[in-house]
Amino acid sequence: MTESNRAEPSVREGSNAFAWFHATSVNGGAMTIAAVIASYFSVHLTDDIGMTAGAASLIMFIATLWDAINDPMMGIIADRTKSRWGRYRPYFFAAPILLLIFSVLIWVNPGLESVGTFFFILIAYIGYGMTVTMYTMPQMAVLPAVVRDTQRRNTIIGMGAGVCAVAFTVGNTFTPQITGFFSGLGFENPYIPFMVVLSALAFVSFWGLFGTTREKYLTPVSRENPLKPLGTVLRHKEVWPNIVAWVMASMGYGMMFSTSVYYCMYFLGRPDLISAYMAVISIAALVSMVVLMPIFLRVFKTGQRALLVSQVASIVCYIILFFTGNMNFVWLCVMTFISSCFASMQNALVNVLVNDCIDFVMLKDGISANGVISSIKGFAQKCGNTVVSSGILAVLGLAGYVAGAIGRQNETTMFALNFLKFGAPCITGVILILCVVFNPFQKHYAEIEEMKKNLKDISEQAE
Repeated sequence: MTESNRAEPSVREGSNAFAWFHATSVNGGAMTIAAVIASYFSVHLTDDIGMTAGAASLIMFIATLWDAINDPMMGIIADRTKSRWGRYRPYFFAAPILLLIFSVLIWVNPGLESVGTFFFILIAYIGYGMTVTMYTMPQMAVLPAVVRDTQRRNTIIGMGAGVCAVAFTVGNTFTPQITGFFSGLGFENPYIPFMVVLSALAFVSFWGLFGTTREKYLTPVSRENPLKPLGTVLRHKEVWPNIVAWVMASMGYGMMFSTSVYYCMYFLGRPDLISAYMAVISIAALVSMVVLMPIFLRVFKTGQRALLVSQVASIVCYIILFFTGNMNFVWLCVMTFISSCFASMQNALVNVLVNDCIDFVMLKDGISANGVISSIKGFAQKCGNTVVSSGILAVLGLAGYVAGAIGRQNETTMFALNFLKFGAPCITGVILILCVVFNPFQKHYAEIEEMKKNLKDISEQAE
């Protein structure tokens, strides 16, 4: 096969409209909502609604743990869905409707007593998490069902990473200004109209994805025990290092954003610098996804090597920042920008491992387990989110953190803030590196590429 022939599927498969809507569905308005929640929701619970850190941590733990548990359920359901619209497409129609409902409800202060407020927010947050699961699993699963060529897949993943970076820039950096704008218009709770606007963007993206998706490369799903595909995937020891890698990447990426508001407000004692510091991280993430990641993939050839190099570089920067981050704000911003440029791409590069797993299971077992594998990745990611969202509050609670006590936190809390911001990501980074170094997929790549060449469009098979 010539080089031009080998590149041909990347041009032919997955229309530009499909690529755009795939990139902007989960990573567009929906991701901006996730970014706002990741950086501001826990502070909203403790400082605006008045919950204790322990109660807020418990909400995060219960909701995100259940969110992780139901991921495999969603993957199995998605893989076994049979409709005139296809296997994964129906979920893109329902997604923005539920997203609008629950992304608004989680910010509502019901005005109940403490127990009533706790359960109201818990139920709303669980609903939001289940909605994210409902659209994330099919969105990941549909890409290898539409596009066979690895290069084209990586291009679309890269597009999504770039959109994700923009979404996080908006959500993390400009939320105080946007909510301030809505407050100026007379909204008592400015997060609610913000969520409505972002949900409207999600409607365009998800319904666009619904309209442009054509599922082609799928094999029939067994109608036997629905848990069998899950067991089939998990019995392969080659999959497990990737699961751990997904957990660590989720934790490392999440802590980069979720700890920043607390770090500025209490460790630096400068809440006025939150927007500027979040802008540094968000712009660095944008540069990482749009500029550096394509360069890394081109230079280092594979997602695994790019992930290794970026993690080593980010760990070095984090160690420096742990000891010198409070030296002065300019130094903090410069080093944070550099570290975030390296660290941010981990969240996108680990998605390459999803497609590797899907291809590997198809090679070994002859089945399309796209939804199941995507759900395992989602489960791992949610486990990481659970540790981050509830763990930060739990650690601060144990350290004696006092909400609103700027400049008056005890030494244990100050150490905990510094460790959560720069120390903990070093630990997750080292574990992630070990998982990549010992990744067993590489020896199967030649077989996988040969298998993909022999895959046929299911519409051609039907003829």
